[in-house]
Amino acid sequence: MRFQSGRGAAERQVLEQKYAALWSEFGPSMIRLAASYDALPQTQEDLLQDIRLAIWIALPRFRGDSSLRTFVYRIAHNRGLTHVWRKRSGSFVGLEGLDLADPKQGPEEIVIGNLDQDRLQAAIRLLPLPMMQVITLALEEIPHREIAAILGTSEGNVAVRLTRARGLLRQKLGESE
Repeated sequence: MRFQSGRGAAERQVLEQKYAALWSEFGPSMIRLAASYDALPQTQEDLLQDIRLAIWIALPRFRGDSSLRTFVYRIAHNRGLTHVWRKRSGSFVGLEGLDLADPKQGPEEIVIGNLDQDRLQAAIRLLPLPMMQVITLALEEIPHREIAAILGTSEGNVAVRLTRARGLLRQKLGESE
């Protein structure tokens, strides 16, 4: 997209402001989403950059047919799927180097929380892709209706995938149902 001086420059400035606001709202979620698709910090960063670029390119075409959150997550999950298809290693283990801790917690809580987050993220990465997607979005507290819109499926299918994903997570984490 080429911007000229005058009106084009003003349009670009508005787009940059929208993008900055969007990224400040959804950036932390996108970091967690990238971590759900890949265990390696380097490739998580590559995926995150792909997501950022895809959102930047798509933002001028956002018509408001869905919520902005649905729009952003749909793009991010599509990029995540492409990333997984390219990688095709089949192994999603570990969460080295990603700090998901709440900075307001004390040192012991941070260590325990990180260990729990590591175990949960590793277990999520072992799930089949459709279940991994739905549980990742559910952990972001996105309603089933929006998850369905993001993934292009029905609310009923979201509920079924979520139930199955929770069951598999319990098994992988060694908890009894």
